[in-house]
Amino acid sequence: MTAPLTPPPPPHEQSPEDRRQPHPDWGTLPAPGPAGHPVYPGAYEVSYGQDGPGMKTEVREAAVITVALALAGALLGVLWSWLAPHVPLVADATAVYIKDTEGEQAIGVDGTFTLLALGFGALSALVVFLVRRRGGVPLVIALALGGLLGSLLAWRVGIWLGPTQDVVAHAKAVGKGVTFSAPLKLGAKGALLAWSLSALVVHLGLMALFGPRDPDPYQQHPYPATPPGPPAA
Repeated sequence: MTAPLTPPPPPHEQSPEDRRQPHPDWGTLPAPGPAGHPVYPGAYEVSYGQDGPGMKTEVREAAVITVALALAGALLGVLWSWLAPHVPLVADATAVYIKDTEGEQAIGVDGTFTLLALGFGALSALVVFLVRRRGGVPLVIALALGGLLGSLLAWRVGIWLGPTQDVVAHAKAVGKGVTFSAPLKLGAKGALLAWSLSALVVHLGLMALFGPRDPDPYQQHPYPATPPGPPAA
């Protein structure tokens, strides 16, 4: 059997020192907080771990991704020069004309580049997500910047691999009345942003659906049901 708890003497029978000291059977009360209110241990203890491998590592990975996407633009340029329709030209004794004035080959050139860029953007976002699932601001910047640089390189590579830019010399070389292909030309410069936009949208969707979730701090450190107090008499 345990001894019954003895209540403290009435306040008027206590000395000033006894009033400042807690009763030994009551235990110790929590220390007061900044505003004078008691702070109970474990009630607000929430610890957050470091998110990701660190900023330096993320920046280094983002730089590698940017360079890789920029170099992949060369492949996009090769495919564009190969798949894009050619605008037919014909020359006479005085000038060079478009053979089919109602044709849509010029629109097809821009459309081919845009569709290829959209596909490259979606593929690059998927590969980056599979390699590094945690995401991060440097990674998003790398996708946008790398896609833009890759589009610029693809544009120049496609023009370089396509028909010659010297239309007059080409017309003289083939002769009068002979059909030849016009040089590749990207009329809609907004197509240069297709890669970046596609990569950002696809990566955002993948992160929203399959990305890691932040832990709930309330499940890791639940609040106590009742704050600790003096034992019942």
